[in-house]
Amino acid sequence: MNSRDRIQEYHRWVTYQRQEQLVREHRGATDKLVNAGVTAKSVTQGYHSMADKGASEGACYRTLFMREYVDNELLPCEGWLFIRRVLEDGESTRVRASLLETFNLIDGQIRVGDRAADSITLEIFDQVKVGNHISTSSRVDRVDASGDTRFITFLDAVRGDLRSYMK
Repeated sequence: MNSRDRIQEYHRWVTYQRQEQLVREHRGATDKLVNAGVTAKSVTQGYHSMADKGASEGACYRTLFMREYVDNELLPCEGWLFIRRVLEDGESTRVRASLLETFNLIDGQIRVGDRAADSITLEIFDQVKVGNHISTSSRVDRVDASGDTRFITFLDAVRGDLRSYMK
């Protein structure tokens, strides 16, 4: 194996390691939300706060989300969200945002500025799970394109330097 092949193999290994780290992080965050019984109403309040900080300070928030690949394989991706608006209409809550993707399995690590941000629409809702007992948890899915679901956005992971990339 020549040095070029070794370097490519190393980069693939680093990508897979990062993917596995995101799998564990998304699973852990999801479990915490479910165990805490977080509702769509409280998630909506969080997104309102993110929109306020985005408007006043240009705040962008780290987000993990699941993407559906071939054969219904769901794997987490990572990015930064700039929340533009939270729209509430009765029982429905939609979020207009810009997503700057920074990692997915296909592309690996994506440097900020290498790809334009996507304008996206998310929906916040309560999901009822029936098993040994009935439980309710919140869920945030993308509704303007298929395949991206289960967004988890971290209020404590904030950047103020990405606004120029979110246009």
